[in-house]
Amino acid sequence: MFSYPQDRTCPYQPSPGYQDIGRNGPLHQVELWDGRAIWMVTGHAAARKLLADPRLSADRSRDDFPVVLPRFEAPIFKPLALIGFDPPVHDVHRRMLAPHFSLKRVRDLRGGVEELAGRLVDDMLRTGPSADLVQDFALPIPSMVISELLGVPYEDHEFFETKTTNLLQARDAEGAEAAGRALWDYLDDLITATEGASDPGEGVLARLARQVDDRDLTRDDLLRIALALLIGGHDTTSQMIALGVVTLLEHPEQLAALRAASPEELPAAVDELLRIVSVTDVSGVRVATSDIAVDGVVIRAGEGVLVSSSMTNRDPGVYDDPYAFDVHRGAGRGGVPSGRQHLTFGFGIHQCLGQNLARMELEVAFSTLFERIPDLRLAVPVDELPVRTGGTMQGVHRLPVTWSGEARR
Repeated sequence: MFSYPQDRTCPYQPSPGYQDIGRNGPLHQVELWDGRAIWMVTGHAAARKLLADPRLSADRSRDDFPVVLPRFEAPIFKPLALIGFDPPVHDVHRRMLAPHFSLKRVRDLRGGVEELAGRLVDDMLRTGPSADLVQDFALPIPSMVISELLGVPYEDHEFFETKTTNLLQARDAEGAEAAGRALWDYLDDLITATEGASDPGEGVLARLARQVDDRDLTRDDLLRIALALLIGGHDTTSQMIALGVVTLLEHPEQLAALRAASPEELPAAVDELLRIVSVTDVSGVRVATSDIAVDGVVIRAGEGVLVSSSMTNRDPGVYDDPYAFDVHRGAGRGGVPSGRQHLTFGFGIHQCLGQNLARMELEVAFSTLFERIPDLRLAVPVDELPVRTGGTMQGVHRLPVTWSGEARR
């Protein structure tokens, strides 16, 4: 049986094994590291149908929930706020958080993010003409933004960035638990300090701390939410910036098109990058609570389901030439609009809460970087980049880049 997960051989394309299995229908049984067989969904329509089906549970504390990697056996993941709860708890918590990640709130933040990106490029140009784009640009943008939004001191960024990497890249449950508990204790101390402060500030965590009532929001709920937002708010976006840059540099004609794009066209170009890179590689992991018939297959109660964003985003029934990167991609087959049909942010009630923020950060990062350093290029061949392996979160540990020195100051 096909084993899952499998490493990519290209930073922005699914593993060859996924590509092979995706040619043989929308649902497939695959084997996890512990020998369990679950359903892998590669078809776009089937994925949307299943991610919206209430008979699939996201509750990671269930005994029958599939453990995709050994690290996810750690108690810190059982459950994980928002993505690991079912209604009604999920709905209550999401309503509490929604105003902080609204389109209006993100628009209000944009000017500050543009200023931040400009300062980071200034620093690169002063110390260049070479840099590690992860540490010098891609990581600081989302880290600073989520720190400000949550009310987490950015001076602690090395601690929470390192522990996040240790958590998400742990090889076993023990390593993940140690990193996760360090973050938990840090956030617990931080929230306790805001509770006793005369001026706790207006960060999301301080605001939520005032809503703890042991009914709709417990102290543990708050800590799980804080952990999920801190981790999700910087790691995935930083890796999307890094892998997006790699993808653009490997497709110079598409980079030229992105640089020529108007402000109105830029969001669609970013969505095409989100589709092709699929940095999270998984739109959702679920377990069936009752039998579900879909596309001629019956998913039995207790069986696990994993939706592959990298493959659903390449469904030829939706996308013409689905493996091609095209920032001007228009309507797909049958008139289905290709743009935001991608499942990189998931679908249904668990769709990524921070997607407006992530899109804005990506738009600012790519436009600022390539406007200011138009001849940016990789300092090593793409096949020598130190990529993440052994998991479902794609990324690079470092991204060496260089330029001629003729950048725009």
